[in-house]
Amino acid sequence: MSEPTYEVVWPLGRSAYETLPLASRKDDLSGKTVCELWEWLFRGDEIFPIVRELLSQRYPGIKFVDYTAFGDTHGAKEKAVIAALPEMLRKQGCQAVISGVGA
Repeated sequence: MSEPTYEVVWPLGRSAYETLPLASRKDDLSGKTVCELWEWLFRGDEIFPIVRELLSQRYPGIKFVDYTAFGDTHGAKEKAVIAALPEMLRKQGCQAVISGVGA
């Protein structure tokens, strides 16, 4: 018996969502409020302070709202945290986001 032959095989399947364009980048973060999001898995507690320090040296007046203000973006309450994010970011005056994820 020979193996079956297929005319078309696509292992990835069709996309389930529409791709949207990315938001434009900020030219200058001086005086801006940057909010941090983290999934509490991989060294964010070590990495975010370093990022804050380096960005503060480069951009005078930059302000940060640290990840503890937003909750775990990948935990037991992930759906609720993500659903609440747009309003929370507005309330914090967020003008840019750093989203940290584990490796």
